[in-house]
Amino acid sequence: MSNETSAEIAKTRRNWGEEHKARYLESGGTLGHIEDVTDIGGHRFTTMLLLQTVGRKSGETRTTGLIYGDIGGEVVVVASKGGADQHPAWYHNIKDSPEVAIQIGAQAFRATWREPTGEERAKVWEFMAGVFPPYRNYQASTGREIPLVMLSPGEAIPVFTA
Repeated sequence: MSNETSAEIAKTRRNWGEEHKARYLESGGTLGHIEDVTDIGGHRFTTMLLLQTVGRKSGETRTTGLIYGDIGGEVVVVASKGGADQHPAWYHNIKDSPEVAIQIGAQAFRATWREPTGEERAKVWEFMAGVFPPYRNYQASTGREIPLVMLSPGEAIPVFTA
């Protein structure tokens, strides 16, 4: 995918993403967990979480809304960035931290993470492509392998605030 196309997608979705995050945070998670993303090729009932990372350069806390799936008690997110040729900032941030925080609905947790490999990765990819079918097009539009991140929720923490 060209950087121009990637920029167009990012611009189009940025407002939606910021509005979604604000709705999720302001409601304490009672809104924003389940979203209708049929307008971009997804499903009517798509599960979304908030991922909190610390900026590897800025040291600031960053919160990102992401589609997720649940496989055997692990939460899976996809570092797709809409099929851009670069990884999303949140992915770079977690690579520098063994622990992140997630909020799913009205519950938040500290979480550790890992990346599946080999046969497991192939199975997880197929699962996530079912959760959000556009991931297949995103992968086809970039030369990078889109990372999958599996999160293991641990200690409960207070829900995120704006």
